Amino acid sequence: MFSRAIRRFSVLLAGAALLPLPAFAHAILTGSTPAPGGTVKPGHQTLDFQYNSKIDHKRSRLTLTGPDGKPVVLRIAPTSAANALDAEADLTPGAYTLRWQALALDGHITRGDVPFTVSAP
Repeated sequence: MFSRAIRRFSVLLAGAALLPLPAFAHAILTGSTPAPGGTVKPGHQTLDFQYNSKIDHKRSRLTLTGPDGKPVVLRIAPTSAANALDAEADLTPGAYTLRWQALALDGHITRGDVPFTVSAP
């Protein structure tokens, strides 16, 4: 009787191991324009940040700090893909850092910085 219960339990465990598990992962930056350490031309630019998972656009943030040292929160474009954060900015020559904060749909927040340079005209 005891061994029969163990066999049933083992079969249940083996079956449970085959069930798909939900994916719980942080949003990891997989690509960006501008690239980290990259250089872009001055003027109106589209900033694009792609992630490995879907992003909650309303609770994510892009903050741009330019040569003047003042951080500016950018408006995330409503047309951003589900796994991206896009924004537009008018850039003048100098050193910039874009700080991103992405909230994945699973509730995990990740942050990072992308330093880049805007070339002289």
